[in-house]
Amino acid sequence: MNTVLTRVRAAAGDGWASPYLKRLIWPLAVLVLLIVVNVAITGFDFLVPGVQDGRLNGAFVNILRRSAPLLVIALGMTLVIATKGIDLSVGAVYAIGAAIACQWISGPNENALGTVLIAVAAALAVAAVIGAWNGTMVAAFGIQPIVATLILMIAGRGIAQLITGGQIPDVNDTSPFVELGRGAILTIPVPIVIAAAVLAAFAVLTRRTALGLLLESVGGNPEASRLAGIRAKGITILVYLVCGLCAGLAGIIGAANLGSADANNGGLWIELDAILAVVIGGTALIGGRFFLLGTTIGVVIIGTLEVTIINVGLSSQWQFTAKAIVVLAVALLQSPEFRAFTLQPFRRRTPAAAVQEAAK
Repeated sequence: MNTVLTRVRAAAGDGWASPYLKRLIWPLAVLVLLIVVNVAITGFDFLVPGVQDGRLNGAFVNILRRSAPLLVIALGMTLVIATKGIDLSVGAVYAIGAAIACQWISGPNENALGTVLIAVAAALAVAAVIGAWNGTMVAAFGIQPIVATLILMIAGRGIAQLITGGQIPDVNDTSPFVELGRGAILTIPVPIVIAAAVLAAFAVLTRRTALGLLLESVGGNPEASRLAGIRAKGITILVYLVCGLCAGLAGIIGAANLGSADANNGGLWIELDAILAVVIGGTALIGGRFFLLGTTIGVVIIGTLEVTIINVGLSSQWQFTAKAIVVLAVALLQSPEFRAFTLQPFRRRTPAAAVQEAAK
């Protein structure tokens, strides 16, 4: 076993802790800057939560609660990108998961806990199957990830509309289902609890077992992974399955919060926000090392940015432009070449460097 882990570490690359910390510095700096701007405008009430109706409430808590579905999807997307893949179908799978759950629950027995449990299980099972199908298209049939998932991105919302019959199924506010989006556990909103549980599970599985090294080796150096005896196809199918499962879970949380499922608009463009969060968090699209905590910070940055735009008095039309600016800023700050270029005029030359320049 130790020999296998040694080979995997060689394929993935050692010393991940140092670059991990370095990758988090700039996203954290951007998040702190956004928080400072909001505190300066709205006061410390932005950060200090209160308790209302037995649930934590406040501006920042609401940001975390609304960002929970995006975080769940972004964590699954992180694993896919770590294997040098991409999943553009998560928004459609979000809509399918929400449609199945709400369509199953809406009816005479919608207040029954058994009906809710079966509906949630069915939605998650279908989402997992869709994710496994994406992984099979990529791993077994050699289709490019962007093409394989684009197919379901286009067809998925049509499938969701077929499930709901073109309607928007509603769930009664008294149904236990809505507690997944509006309830609280020990005053902590349930969506935050679910997202934190997914993050903790992923962290344990990828950093306390060999799974994380396997993912990084498959994405960082496929040939070395093959020589080390790693079953890359099985791992690829697994991460797409998990990503689909995360998208279905996010759809359930979103539908529970709204009490309905909109096949047209549910999870619309959430795949782009998920990819942005992963990139902001320091995970490269070329595969290899991935940063779950960085992805979490990226999600919080996106959620905080949307509120910041409103607080500073800008119109909602600035949302996409502001996201692009933030992504560009973080990407440049994370680039050693850019930092070296911008800081070069302010660096003092060493005597050795001066002698080398004089000799040219």
